[in-house]
Amino acid sequence: MQNLTVLAARLRDAARITVLTGAGVSAASGVPTFRGENGLWRKVRAETLATAEAFENDPTLVWEWYDWRRGMIRGAQPNAAHHALAAWTRARPGVTVITQNVDGLHERAGTERLVRLHGSIWRLQCWSRCAGAPSSWENLATPLGTLPPRCPHCGGLARPAVVWFGESLDAADVRAATDACVCDVFLTVGTSAIVHPAASLVHYARRNHALTAEINLEPTPASAAVDIAIQGKAEEILGALLPT
Repeated sequence: MQNLTVLAARLRDAARITVLTGAGVSAASGVPTFRGENGLWRKVRAETLATAEAFENDPTLVWEWYDWRRGMIRGAQPNAAHHALAAWTRARPGVTVITQNVDGLHERAGTERLVRLHGSIWRLQCWSRCAGAPSSWENLATPLGTLPPRCPHCGGLARPAVVWFGESLDAADVRAATDACVCDVFLTVGTSAIVHPAASLVHYARRNHALTAEINLEPTPASAAVDIAIQGKAEEILGALLPT
């Protein structure tokens, strides 16, 4: 309780606050985490499906998995954690949310100043990056219908607009996330903090003299690196911790 009181007081007084979220934020919405007890990666090997090589070898199989995930996520609703963060961004212009999630629940909750490090499962890209296609486009259809979907501009294959294993993050998103680490409080919520460059952000924030804190169900590799580590459910803690 003392940690919660200290963190709440620092959050109230902070001008710039950055929140890094991971899959644990969406767990209460019924979206399985990837590395938890019932995580998707325990049932499907990530390297089998979430790589450019897998898509090149069998785009239909990869899209069948993503189409299933889209259908599962489509039935989910933003939970209290999403709504608390969204309300906070609307009420306080100094709040930025960086997410590793691709599920779109932050967006559906109305979060402002959102940096999506790993893209969105609701957006597609032309696999060949044809000249006529934008960098990505929204497609909310569930199910998608014909698999694999096609680029409406060149007729070639379309891929999910997410960052796969072995791919680089968008430079603009990395820059926005890094800039947001110059803050008064840096809070990680529902993330194991083991995937770079997201894992390095808390250390960068600390070097910039931010108070660093973590909310997670269990200890993570980041727990020893933050000033305050709080164990509990994000959907229960954030509403009380983040008054508007």
